[in-house]
Amino acid sequence: MPAAREFGPGRQLNASDQAQLKSWQLQPGLKAIERARLSAGSSNSSAVYRMVVDAIAERRDRTGTLIDVGCGRAALVPMVSRFCDRYVGVDIVRYEGFPESAEFVSADFDESRPIGLPDEIADTVVSIETIEHVENPRAFMRELARLAKPDGLLLVTTPNQLSWLSLATLLVKGQFNQFQEAPGLYPAHITSLLEIDLIRIARECGLVGAKIVYSNQGRLPFTGMHWPAVFRGRRFSDNLMLVARKSPMSRHGALAERQ
Repeated sequence: MPAAREFGPGRQLNASDQAQLKSWQLQPGLKAIERARLSAGSSNSSAVYRMVVDAIAERRDRTGTLIDVGCGRAALVPMVSRFCDRYVGVDIVRYEGFPESAEFVSADFDESRPIGLPDEIADTVVSIETIEHVENPRAFMRELARLAKPDGLLLVTTPNQLSWLSLATLLVKGQFNQFQEAPGLYPAHITSLLEIDLIRIARECGLVGAKIVYSNQGRLPFTGMHWPAVFRGRRFSDNLMLVARKSPMSRHGALAERQ
């Protein structure tokens, strides 16, 4: 396999980059590490991070341990440091710029092996723009649930397939906007999920109180402009977030109560 380059949304590609991207697109099974490098290790939307931080802030108390699964360069660290005592970043590669002081655990989310962390270790489990990169979103969600303590908070963001932008792209081009063959998109993005899929997967994993929150920031179809701030919700948001909690009566929690 050729050496990997990092491609991100909006990056200008030279001829060599374009040849590299085309060769990856022709490969039937791109490895997870190559898809990770295609994403450049970060989300380019401040609205996505704002959703996450707002949900954590609503707890109104400090979180002991926060695990950021698919952490990239750990852009979340300065935003949540006042809310947690311990931050652990998990990703397939340690990206350049990941804070030296932060804990890091390497994991391939497409492998059957669990993340190298104990069960029910986290008060909050966050996964920002990662589930669309993995081959098996159900196995991925089960692993997030495993890491959460009983009554722990789970936050999972992903592109919104039901925005006007995504629906218009589907109508005109036959594919969702964030899953087109383009730098930072396919083949980095391989799993498109509707909000009902996220709710169902959460329930299958024993999570409770599942709901969807929207980024309230989105682009007008086929332009570089954003909807005015007054337009909010499903149709006007490029991204969404699943908010759920692990049941207080999870298997491990129930055992602890009986002892």
